[in-house]
Amino acid sequence: MAKFGFARWLRWCVVVGFSCLLLAGCGVNSSTGKTLRVATEPAFPPFEFQGKGGELQGFSIDLMNAIAVAAKFKVDFKSMPFDGIVPALAAKTVDAAISSITITEERAKTISFSRPYFKAGLAIAIRADDPNITGFDSLKNKKIAVQIGTTGAAKAKSIPGVQIRSFDSAPLALQELANGNVDAVINDAPVTIYAINTGNLQGIKIVQQLLTEEFYGIATAQNSPNLALINDGLDRVLKNGTYSEIYQKWFKAQAPALPAKSPFKNQSSNGAPNISTSIGIILQAFPTLLQGALVTLQLTILSVVFGLIGGSLIGIVRLSRIAPVRWIARAYVDFFRGTPLLVQIFMIYFGLPAIFQELGLTFTFDRLVAGVIALSLNSAAYIAEVVRAGIQSIEVGQAEAAQSLGLSSVETMIYVIFPQAFRRMIPPLGNEFISLLKDTSLVSVIGFEELVRKGQLIVANNYRAFEIYAGVAVVYLCLTLLSSQAFSRLEVWMNPVKGQRKYDT
Repeated sequence: MAKFGFARWLRWCVVVGFSCLLLAGCGVNSSTGKTLRVATEPAFPPFEFQGKGGELQGFSIDLMNAIAVAAKFKVDFKSMPFDGIVPALAAKTVDAAISSITITEERAKTISFSRPYFKAGLAIAIRADDPNITGFDSLKNKKIAVQIGTTGAAKAKSIPGVQIRSFDSAPLALQELANGNVDAVINDAPVTIYAINTGNLQGIKIVQQLLTEEFYGIATAQNSPNLALINDGLDRVLKNGTYSEIYQKWFKAQAPALPAKSPFKNQSSNGAPNISTSIGIILQAFPTLLQGALVTLQLTILSVVFGLIGGSLIGIVRLSRIAPVRWIARAYVDFFRGTPLLVQIFMIYFGLPAIFQELGLTFTFDRLVAGVIALSLNSAAYIAEVVRAGIQSIEVGQAEAAQSLGLSSVETMIYVIFPQAFRRMIPPLGNEFISLLKDTSLVSVIGFEELVRKGQLIVANNYRAFEIYAGVAVVYLCLTLLSSQAFSRLEVWMNPVKGQRKYDT
């Protein structure tokens, strides 16, 4: 028995020993098999964009894959908006980012950069038929479109009297120029040139290239161990000729010489910010956020008023005895409730002017008008169903009694049915108002500086996403609580038995 037990124990030791040797052999290169989560915004061709099949393509994508092969790690690309990349790196929700991020002194205080991998600069794009803008100095008092959080946005701020419109991506800024809503776009030169050469945007030209000399870098969090791994892979790619092949593939030119170090020194992290610093940042941002809150309220009130008028009419039409009219109203409700509000905003603000221009007509949209139209049309679809349900909740005997007194159908609706139904509609209408109040944040995609866009612009400068968006959330919470209280008071005020209840108590 003892011999059998010893032999069994010996076999177990041999198995464990071989397993340890295998694990040790696999761990000779600790980076082998390691996967880095790499953030990118695939809306910046020819650097980062989605192909016809939805796969990521572009110079930056090919380069990052080549670096991964050279340094023996894997890449898991994460798509996200450009203005969210730096906060994501700071929060370490991603390991690295390659999204044509210009190395700047301010960014180097928050994140760390690899050695430069691309030499770029800013370009001015204007409409082809504009003879007035000939260079940077002639942009004074003009309307300029930029991508939020970019060096182009920072450069535009130095222009006297400029009106800046910020968009979430470069294609939207260029589309704003093509639609005639701005005078120029300041954006990275390679991207603008690519957009013009592909023919996707007609009637645009470049009047001045390389306003600045800039370098792109691969970004990581401060003190990240992945930075050395990425730099090692980038060094290998630059030396073995792979970089030149990728550059030739996308730009049909010889790759320029690149500096071996970042132009700005990466700084070490000072640790998590303390509470007093965070509170100070929020308080400092509040005046700007309150300006955005006023714009949010303006959008909400205008949209609810027009939506209530349109929704009431559509809700009544939904009860019509004429089948075609009823079907049209139903189709309207189904369309605007069945498609995202964000898509509707894009269709109205960017799509309609583009269609008119294809027809040879000049048509532009004011951002406030476009935002109110989109929000009103969407709100009307929901309000129509509230109105329909409210009217149907009134007993049939009310209409019969009114008609027996000689009132017409229209008079019965105006004086008898609708006033009673409106009291029952107040709670769901209050919910619609609060939902619309929050949905106004979607208008930020067309560059309208409401509450959320104000917060995004602040984050683009100080990269303190948590504090700023916490402030945005507090402002929204205050607005929704006040709106809820206002509708509760309105509901009590319109209650026909409130006096009787007071008397009973």
